Amino acid sequence: MAAEETGGGAVSHSQKLDSQGTSSNRGETENSLQDFVWKVDDMKRLRRFLVLGSETPTYYIDARKLAIENAKALSNLLEAGRGVEVVNEIERYSIEGRTPRQQTILFSLAVCARKGDLATKRQAYNALPRICRIPTHLFMFIEFCKLLSKPGKGWGRAHRNAIKRWYKEKDPWKLAMDITKYQKHERWSHSDVARLMHLNSEGTDVSDELFVIMKYVVCGWQELNAYFFPQDETTSHRSIGENGNAVLEFFRAVEEVKTLQEEVRVVELINQHNLVREHIPTCFLNSKEVWDALLSKMPMMAMIRNLNKMTSIGLLAEGSPQVKDVCNKLCNENQLRNARIHPFNMLLALKTYESGKGEKGSLKWKANVEITKALEKAFYLSFKNVEPTGKSYMLAMDVSCSMQASGCIGASTMKPHVASAAMAMMTARTEEHHEFVAFSHEIVPMEISSNMNLNEVLKICNEIRKGDKDFAQPMLYALYNNLKIDVFIVYTDSESYFGEVHPREALAKYRHHSGIHDAKLIVVAMTSNGVTLADPDDPGMLDIVGFDSAAPQVMREFILGNI
Repeated sequence: MAAEETGGGAVSHSQKLDSQGTSSNRGETENSLQDFVWKVDDMKRLRRFLVLGSETPTYYIDARKLAIENAKALSNLLEAGRGVEVVNEIERYSIEGRTPRQQTILFSLAVCARKGDLATKRQAYNALPRICRIPTHLFMFIEFCKLLSKPGKGWGRAHRNAIKRWYKEKDPWKLAMDITKYQKHERWSHSDVARLMHLNSEGTDVSDELFVIMKYVVCGWQELNAYFFPQDETTSHRSIGENGNAVLEFFRAVEEVKTLQEEVRVVELINQHNLVREHIPTCFLNSKEVWDALLSKMPMMAMIRNLNKMTSIGLLAEGSPQVKDVCNKLCNENQLRNARIHPFNMLLALKTYESGKGEKGSLKWKANVEITKALEKAFYLSFKNVEPTGKSYMLAMDVSCSMQASGCIGASTMKPHVASAAMAMMTARTEEHHEFVAFSHEIVPMEISSNMNLNEVLKICNEIRKGDKDFAQPMLYALYNNLKIDVFIVYTDSESYFGEVHPREALAKYRHHSGIHDAKLIVVAMTSNGVTLADPDDPGMLDIVGFDSAAPQVMREFILGNI
């Protein structure tokens, strides 16, 4: 039934509007609305690539293989002499945390370092320490550089010097922790890097702490220990002072724990030297005493990530002091704010913990009721961590039975109907202007308020009659009802249907009639890995294929116009 007959509800799937609101054929519509689609320039495509891993407006949850052929905009910018500008943009996106995956950042930096002109290469290597903040990033950058280099071409002086600076300019204590915590990645180790960059630990400009660290990296523990504690006690060695000796003792603890058999001594070293889980041999990772020692100084995100393991080994037993400690941390608003945990990530942690089994591997546990309640409370508290965008939203939600059939790609413990309800809650609680509608036999408005909990939102969705998914309908509904919307978001399990009006055509019509020429459309298909709907040349359209913990961040960047 047309909206004119119902007073402004659904728009039939076959009905199309021209610029005056009357019927029109598709060719006329496309021609008349071309003014409302702007071409995407190379810098915009680069930003897409940095955030999405693709120049097309589609975020795939599964990581796609990166290749220079998939970064044409990057190549175009380098050829146009804009390499320094590109490096600055890469650095900005990295430091501001705008990218959910580091691979695209490091790949793009490697392209600039290996394929750019002299000024671009210098800028890329200067930015290296600020972008590669942990050894894992450094190893990934080195591997990309290797893949991008010509066969047989070794490490040049600029490349070697940049890697040396990465080690030498870091805070010594952070470096000591990092090189022992992240020892190997992408087939690279610190000793491999030291050998290829001709690293020398000596030098008058090297501090006592850095001298010990470099000696450890270049020579390994046995030679380092023999240097400072030779069998011939008359052999001279460099004096390293109190700070250098403290670093030396830290390395001693890291090496000692690798061969220990006594649990008590492992706990002692954790407490004395702040060792972390990555330092502990696998054979001790089923020990309650060891995990208890690790838990005492564990950061919030690490604690949440390890709740499943600590529960499985019996550390988080009902009524235990450890459970009380965990619950107090989870319900501490200041700690949650400092950890900047997104509500969806907290909900994902809750659903995974409730499930009693990991998404991968064989780990199983019986969820602790107190911790489950604390995670739920933390989910609601974490909404305060989300900054509003100030935009006006319409969320169109698929309420079909298939939304409850299987888990989201990228978050298998969460069903699509729960994920979409959680995102609706986030919008209701953080944004001042919002509309919620459901796909049924027609577009049905939903009353979702900021004081509702998750179960109440799910109840509203479950009570709506099921119907077809026509992704053009939200824009046409907003058009007929004269709603001012900046962002349309469709949550569905699969982008399996649209009517005779293509969503991009409906979006163009809405822009034309509303005057909101930069109105955006996001289609989130949580279980689909098929075709997408977004127009590559329209900067106002985005497809999300699957739904993981990074998806909300990608959506925010898109809504704010950063990609």
